[in-house]
Amino acid sequence: TRVLCAFGDSLTTDHISPSSEIPVDTPAGQYLVQAGVAPRNFNTFVGRRGNFEVMVRGTFANVRLRNALTPDREGGWTLHFPDRALTTVYEAAQAYQRDGIPVIVLGGKEYGTGSSRDWAAKGSALLGVKAVIAESFERIHRANLIGMGVLPLRFREGEGWCQLGLDGSELFAFEGVEAGVAQGRPMRVIATGSNGTVIRFEVQPEVRTAAERHLMAAGGLPKSVLRDLLETAPACA
Repeated sequence: TRVLCAFGDSLTTDHISPSSEIPVDTPAGQYLVQAGVAPRNFNTFVGRRGNFEVMVRGTFANVRLRNALTPDREGGWTLHFPDRALTTVYEAAQAYQRDGIPVIVLGGKEYGTGSSRDWAAKGSALLGVKAVIAESFERIHRANLIGMGVLPLRFREGEGWCQLGLDGSELFAFEGVEAGVAQGRPMRVIATGSNGTVIRFEVQPEVRTAAERHLMAAGGLPKSVLRDLLETAPACA
């Protein structure tokens, strides 16, 4: 498991899924250009929210976004590991998905604060994000992440990715995931750096109710609904 992005405190849902006009020189803008849409007709991300191809490309693409993996650049940029290639968040996510590598996001306090923008969770899931590890979560965004099958994990009190000495380049492994989701037990995380340094720590799954546990076990609301429909569908004669 690799880190797609790492953020500080108070990352808003607008940082994650912007409402702004769509810049032409971004993955979302280039998708529209290739679809034959003139830049003057791009509209905003809000205006295109029915187009998942645009919205997933716009996730973590706010022009004012500050990703700690690329501290000298604003916008939807990140590093792809282990080669540390500078690329867009969308292109890095696509590369990880092609290679079958799950990704996570690191955050600080109040992750997902701001308006309850559902695409902030939807876009994260479509990018292949399996979990977000943060110091705390905004209530509605935490629930939206669970609804999309993205596991919210909380650092122990007084800990965070900076305090633990993480920089986002590590390879992550998780232990006790099933018990963590089903029983609320702490999960163990092992982060291995490129030089072999190992950092071990615990995180607390922020899955609080039986309904949320059911959703996480099913992989999120869309998969849960599909499974329920398949289970209740009458057999063909």
